[in-house]
Amino acid sequence: MEEYARIAVLENEVEARVLDDLLTERGIPHAIQSYRDLAYDGLFQMQKGWGHVEALVSRRDEVLEILDDLRRGESEGE
Repeated sequence: MEEYARIAVLENEVEARVLDDLLTERGIPHAIQSYRDLAYDGLFQMQKGWGHVEALVSRRDEVLEILDDLRRGESEGE
């Protein structure tokens, strides 16, 4: 069985949702984990980022490339 690993920290919920859709579309097994904790009213998200994406180690480069493309598109207003 192949190992999952934390691939990247996500900046916000919108980025997480779009990345989730793109990875699902491409058939890349993954999990999105939010750092949101209701008891601390989002304190950890302010310190650590919104959350992270986990995926198979063998798909790491592919996930990072998709995330990089997504972030460049957002910064260019596409």
